[in-house]
Amino acid sequence: MTQKILITSALPYANGPLHFGHLAGAYLPADCYARFQRLMQQDVLYICGSDEYGIAITMSADLAGRTPKEHVDIFHHINRDFFHKLQISFDHYSRTTWEGHVEPTHQFFNDLFANGFIEERTTDQLYSESDHKFLADRYVVGTCPRCAFETARGDECPRCGASYEATELKNPRSKLTGSPLVRRPTKHWFLLLDKFKSRLMDWLQTKNWKPNVINFIKGYIDNLHPRAITRDSNWGISVPLPDSEGKVLYVWFDAPIGYISATKEWALLKGNPEEWKDYWMDPKSKLVNFIGKDNIPFHASIFPAMVMGQNQPYKLVDELPANEFYNLEGRQFSKSDGWYIDLEDFFQRYTSDQIRYAIASNAPETSDSEFTWKDFQLRCNSDLLGKYGNLVNRVLVFIRNQCDGIIPDLGDLEEQDQVFLNQIQSLVDQAAASYASFKVRRASQVFMELAQLGNIYFDGKKPWQDAKNEETRSRMKTTLACCIECLKALALISFPVIPKTANQLWHLLGYQGDIALVDWNRVKVEKVTAGQKILPPQILFQRVEDEAIEYEVQKLQQLSAAQKSKSVPIPAPAPAAITPLKPAIDIEDFRKLDLRVGVILKAEPVPKSKKLFKLFVDIGVEQRAVVAGVGEFYKAEDLIGRKVVVVANLKPAVLMGIESQGMLLAAKQESSLEILFVEGIDPGGIVS
Repeated sequence: MTQKILITSALPYANGPLHFGHLAGAYLPADCYARFQRLMQQDVLYICGSDEYGIAITMSADLAGRTPKEHVDIFHHINRDFFHKLQISFDHYSRTTWEGHVEPTHQFFNDLFANGFIEERTTDQLYSESDHKFLADRYVVGTCPRCAFETARGDECPRCGASYEATELKNPRSKLTGSPLVRRPTKHWFLLLDKFKSRLMDWLQTKNWKPNVINFIKGYIDNLHPRAITRDSNWGISVPLPDSEGKVLYVWFDAPIGYISATKEWALLKGNPEEWKDYWMDPKSKLVNFIGKDNIPFHASIFPAMVMGQNQPYKLVDELPANEFYNLEGRQFSKSDGWYIDLEDFFQRYTSDQIRYAIASNAPETSDSEFTWKDFQLRCNSDLLGKYGNLVNRVLVFIRNQCDGIIPDLGDLEEQDQVFLNQIQSLVDQAAASYASFKVRRASQVFMELAQLGNIYFDGKKPWQDAKNEETRSRMKTTLACCIECLKALALISFPVIPKTANQLWHLLGYQGDIALVDWNRVKVEKVTAGQKILPPQILFQRVEDEAIEYEVQKLQQLSAAQKSKSVPIPAPAPAAITPLKPAIDIEDFRKLDLRVGVILKAEPVPKSKKLFKLFVDIGVEQRAVVAGVGEFYKAEDLIGRKVVVVANLKPAVLMGIESQGMLLAAKQESSLEILFVEGIDPGGIVS
């Protein structure tokens, strides 16, 4: 039975060009899933669009000497073209500045306000007396309240990673002019998220999402609190209340509503304005939000709370396959640091299928992963060229030379042939199960296993020997017919990841039409028609040479160095007094320590203590309560979901009446403290 599946990818912010790190999180996995479900004959609607409001955009536009609308127009088109080059198969790509986005955003606000989930509050905010206006956090710099870094941002410290309100900064000043800022009272509206805690927890119990999502969001929901949803600005969706001049809705409030408004625009352009309801208001439809790790709080708690609090029967998200971070050569992608890949330059030398496969086969599904040029070369040469392309070429060339380009009949199957055909069917089923469960990395492994299986079978049957004698030519033809079945399956199951190459292979086999339009289950069972004429063989992939990779790595280093030379160096703080070294110990003394990676599931302040937190930490083998004196430097909600190093074999100690079953590793210097965080290692991993 056909099911309606509404797929969304996180709306990219129209404030700069996208990079491969974004692709790995929310777009390539969603595209693979959408392509697969279309092959399964499901009713798929894949929606996305540009997120175009927010203070960061006004600030970038100011610096560039453009209006905000001119600014977002530029990056809307740049990013839309980027998706086109990478063959991301959106059914519609919208933008939040289209006029139809206002109505559903106001509907959400009005319903939540009428239902008692939004209230007006007056709070102190940072005001620039020289500019005669309030400044949002992105316009503010100051001294970090956690680590004393002197040029911390208004919402987050780039040195220690702490997040906070701009009003917590010490010595706050304008990022644009450097003028000092003062506190002044101003009116804003707050979404009372704490009222949704129990409903969100009950709803979350019905979900079988990935552990990294569930573990993170449970702690986040437990710490929900009222959150401001308006800002002082003239760029954004207006607040639909009297006496709200100069106020707009905060971008995080209106952006996820963009999924709904984009679907409305799609229906409008189709000429059926009400069709969007078939996806958003039918309980039987399936809603899948593809996002990156940093968007989990908004899609797993804040937007669901907004949906729960308004009056329309909108769908709540059914599946949330959030991915971890994707880095570049050991560091985060960063345009400002010059640590990125120039996409225009990339596509002059490489293909979209090469990068799609390189990312998919190393997708950050359960932990952070990274793109390296050497790994890219290995996957292109060893897998795409050496396994996939090699099998296609050798089989089709052999058929062209020995069978006049005509696909032979299967004939009489030997046991080896039947085993091979059964293995093909098994791998097709494994690929389907992987795509259906959002395991793109495993699906990529499966179709490469199929290519390798075909090469092994071809080598084992030695059709070149059977071609020499008339008595064995029928055996040769059976071998080739079985190989064609393998290539047909290979085109089918690789299509979601490398669509251009898979479609090219499909046509080489003599099929008409686009493989995107076929029925997966029908292609799986129907044998290729004997007598079908293949097209002349073509080289599907080019080798990536060592010289090309050396050039790319050198270019990356040069780009980063050039960017650093442009940056104004930040004066380093005065060196702190260094604590003398402790007496030397034997290596056996060190080996007695059991240091384990753990993930913080929950964090809560210890009553009557200014600095102690009670942390619930999963160290792989079990969960433990650990009391840590970090409350002066971190907020509880900032620690949830972070991976830390735990001294796991420390004898329990009672602190403030609570038994602490371990200790976190942290670095301390004078009045600052930094916990040692881990990125790529799973809980339970040994630190040595």
